[in-house]
Amino acid sequence: MAAPPRIIVVGSYVQDHCWTCDTFPLTGETRIGTFSTGPGGKGFNQAVACHRQGVPTRFLGAIGRDALAATARRFSEEIGLPADFEECPDSATAASSIVVDARGDNRIVVALGANALLSAAFVRSRAAHFRDARVVVTQLENRIEASHAALTMAREAGAIALLNPAPRNPDAPADLIRLADLTTPNETEFAWLIEQLLGDAAAARDALDAAALPDDELLALCARLGLPTVIVTLGAAGAFVAHRDADAQARWRDDARAYRVAPEPVAAIDTTGAGDAFSGGLAAALVFGAGRPLREAVIHANRVAALSTETRGTAPAMPTREAVAARFGGR
Repeated sequence: MAAPPRIIVVGSYVQDHCWTCDTFPLTGETRIGTFSTGPGGKGFNQAVACHRQGVPTRFLGAIGRDALAATARRFSEEIGLPADFEECPDSATAASSIVVDARGDNRIVVALGANALLSAAFVRSRAAHFRDARVVVTQLENRIEASHAALTMAREAGAIALLNPAPRNPDAPADLIRLADLTTPNETEFAWLIEQLLGDAAAARDALDAAALPDDELLALCARLGLPTVIVTLGAAGAFVAHRDADAQARWRDDARAYRVAPEPVAAIDTTGAGDAFSGGLAAALVFGAGRPLREAVIHANRVAALSTETRGTAPAMPTREAVAARFGGR
């Protein structure tokens, strides 16, 4: 019998179809490359990342009644990740098209399929799983009502509510975003949050290159959002952490209101899913490092994300906690 989950991930399952080539095709151009397919989706990737850090995790998502749905169930069983799927027989299981170039950069299109039907009622029907949860994770790659239910139930259970606001979703209301204790956007999503919550187009343009901004300016932008703690992932530049105020800083036992975490040296070949690896690694570290400063959890998340880029694919590329420790050492 599976241990009670300490992390609940509510989100998307997507079957990834990935093409790798030397450089991205120009409009109208055909390039020769290689192809692979495998399990993915922001929610599922994050659940796999949590699970492989050794923390009991449960995934809640939606699939169709088709061959890709069977793949989702089979992979979950093979790796021992408990997963509850809302079956949507009138919709296809989600699928993506991913193109990766020789530098490891990517271009992605997703057909959400059944994810757009993931219901709040289904999430609420799994309330028993939330009783022992310390962290609840969700994203915006599924029906918004399901994400809202997940964060609301996190609050009710006294768990940490972690929102990865990806992908940019214009249907996401401000009240959903403000339910999160921790928010983990990349630079593009950070700019979208500024547009969505503040309506400031000029500030949003600045946020698109957040890594280049001085720390005080970046902290000011984060503080204007009014969110308790924002962790902006900066890709090859690492991550930036900003607490809204001294109370938020004290809650997470950090020694500074804002700080950067340096990138880890890796030989990246595919950055697809690195942001998911970060959010999953962060959630896991909040459990096994409970009571420690947030900075330590962010360092671990950064390492999980970095190591994931050395393997092609998304969910299968999520590294184990042992692999992270072997590569980077430390806590």
